[in-house]
Amino acid sequence: MIQGFGELVMASFGHGTRRHPRSRSRTWSRNGPDRATLGVIGVTCAVAGFFVLGIILGPVAIVCGWLSMGRTWAGSRPVTALVALVLGAIDTLLAVIWLAGAGTPGSGMF
Repeated sequence: MIQGFGELVMASFGHGTRRHPRSRSRTWSRNGPDRATLGVIGVTCAVAGFFVLGIILGPVAIVCGWLSMGRTWAGSRPVTALVALVLGAIDTLLAVIWLAGAGTPGSGMF
């Protein structure tokens, strides 16, 4: 009876109930968005940044594109990640130029 109780306690700690536990590479992606989703979010932020809040949405698109590429510059890159990165950079650059032009005294945008 005591031996049965010991097996029950050890089984509750994960011993003996599962012979092949899940690998870490399979379970980590469930904690956050996958790479394809980050690429789509980055492209959406980059396109929306051309119309409103480019100074904020441009860097968000760059970060989403970089995370979608797997935080590396080498290897194969998804198209959405590369588009998000390039459009985000263009968006940020245009927003900075627009803010610098609007900030000079006496010469506005119009």
